[in-house]
Amino acid sequence: MSTAMPFDAGTTLLSDVTAAVKTAGVTLLDRHTSHARGVSLDEVVGEIHANDDAVLDVLREPLLRARPGSQWAEDELAGGALPSGEWWVVDPAEGNINHVHGMDDWAVTATLVRDNQPVLTVVHLPLTGDTYTAVAGGGAHLNDRPLKVSAKTDLGAALIGTGQAKPGEDERTFRRIGDSVTVMLINGLVVRVSVPATMQLIHVAAGRMDAFWQFSDVRSGLVAGALLVSEAGGTVTDLSGEPWNTGSQDFLAAAPGLHGAALKVLSSTA
Repeated sequence: MSTAMPFDAGTTLLSDVTAAVKTAGVTLLDRHTSHARGVSLDEVVGEIHANDDAVLDVLREPLLRARPGSQWAEDELAGGALPSGEWWVVDPAEGNINHVHGMDDWAVTATLVRDNQPVLTVVHLPLTGDTYTAVAGGGAHLNDRPLKVSAKTDLGAALIGTGQAKPGEDERTFRRIGDSVTVMLINGLVVRVSVPATMQLIHVAAGRMDAFWQFSDVRSGLVAGALLVSEAGGTVTDLSGEPWNTGSQDFLAAAPGLHGAALKVLSSTA
């Protein structure tokens, strides 16, 4: 992933977006329980939609107001390139399935995408109070601390992650995920398979994990982490090695010392 030039966020845009996302996080935190909610599929899906609706009610207008002329990407599970201009790609409950099952791995994310490249992002974790931010050309931060990706160069020593982007993907994708996990288990140290993508990508940006891949183009799960990893010094491409953007069909973010080896291993599953 590359950005043609640094993004000028001005003096207030990042702080305005951060404030909006944190406020939305309070709404999502208030809805969290330590037990699972819903038994049938319809009940679980209903809880997921209720989370989304509640958070979007307090998040959408502040973001659009913070960046006059920006547009809103409506479908959080959509993939593919966006029209030109600036778009907010938001996940009001990233890791929603975890939230409704009483688990801890969830967040609120908001990313400004300009001409199919993420240029500003905020990821807030309400349970811990941590906030990850990145601006193109301005670095990535956890709260006020700069982030830096792993310095590892040996794939055999790497902690690597993947996961499915959404329920109901085609059987070929599921089989490809399984094949890729197998080859990474052979060539890496440990492989984590979990959701959501953003919660793994913040670990890559912070140097806690070394790489993450996904066979998907679902924008909302990738744009925030792509910018965080890139601004923390990582390499973000598709699985042919081309720079990643929202039109890419698949995704790899890795420490630069491991990216080539990870790409070579994953190419065997094409």
